[in-house]
Amino acid sequence: MEDKLRLMAVHAHPDDESSKGAATMARYVAEGAEVLVVTCTGGERGDVLNPRLKGDAEIERNIHEVRKAEMDRAREILGVTQAWLGFVDSGLPEGDPLPPLPEGCFALEKVETAAEPLVKLMREFRPHVVTTYDENGGYPHPDHIQCHRISVEAFDAAGDPDRYPEAGAPWQPLKLYYNQTFTKARILALHAAMLERTGSSPYEGWIQRFNSEDGQQRPEREITTRVPCGEYFELRDQALLAHATQVDPDGPWFSVPMEIQREVWPTEDFELARSLVDTTIPEDDLFAGVR
Repeated sequence: MEDKLRLMAVHAHPDDESSKGAATMARYVAEGAEVLVVTCTGGERGDVLNPRLKGDAEIERNIHEVRKAEMDRAREILGVTQAWLGFVDSGLPEGDPLPPLPEGCFALEKVETAAEPLVKLMREFRPHVVTTYDENGGYPHPDHIQCHRISVEAFDAAGDPDRYPEAGAPWQPLKLYYNQTFTKARILALHAAMLERTGSSPYEGWIQRFNSEDGQQRPEREITTRVPCGEYFELRDQALLAHATQVDPDGPWFSVPMEIQREVWPTEDFELARSLVDTTIPEDDLFAGVR
């Protein structure tokens, strides 16, 4: 494997890998890189969001197996390998006040306990680059925030022989990135293009949230790295559609024509959080400084 670049993408649930950085992964696979998706939980507590499948008793009884099969299809479409950490989905708590998280779920695991199997995978796969979520989880789902915590812990610990000594021989990844797919700038650009060319936009709700009090208080993240990957957007969408319980094929995910996407925003975007190699910002390659 020493002659190949290696990328590890750590995600909270099956389907996250297809909505965050999927076209980038498909591009690197096509270029000959090894790409491993790590899925922290089985997504057992995720709602069925596809109206065509909602209320299907068979799916509800076997949601864990259904989502595993969906992940298998998405993995094949993207050409990546994939590993499960085996933790239990925490669900997204709703209400005021928020209910307590369910006992035994991923978000309630101690960071050191949950990070150890990820450290082991890092030492086995030996990635040069790792992607995950920022400290806010991208959005504040408890599993996304926990995914961030264990990814940072594992990145910092994997190269230290004194930490997690039972998890294999040390390997130090060189760069750590946070996915920043749904930036305000990207949404505003696509929104404006859709209004200009079609007279309507699927992003009205997003714009309202940006203009809300909460949206105005949320700072923009720094985008350090924009990876050109427009030619892989179809594969990204096919992989997302493979998660049939989680996405409405007639919904807003797929309502912006591909030619507009490629013209207006042909990249997937990332925030460089750690680098142990010299690189120059802005980047257009996750492996900048590694190659």
